[in-house]
Amino acid sequence: MIQILPRINELAKKQKEGMLTAAESAEQIILRKQYLEQFRAQAHGIITNVKVIDPNGDDVTPQQVIDAKKARLDNNND
Repeated sequence: MIQILPRINELAKKQKEGMLTAAESAEQIILRKQYLEQFRAQAHGIITNVKVIDPNGDDVTPQQVIDAKKARLDNNND
């Protein structure tokens, strides 16, 4: 999944043990921000690829998802 997760976990363990240095604390903050950005990007990518079909077989995908997918496709074509 996300490559920085093992380092985040390592720093969290050191923090619980009370052995985290100031430099490691700063690194932990940066890594957590990077992790959240990557996680949100992955979630957004999944959501924009969803197509919702009702029991009658009609496409009932919310307009906001359709618009987000169109915007992503437009950005990729630029």
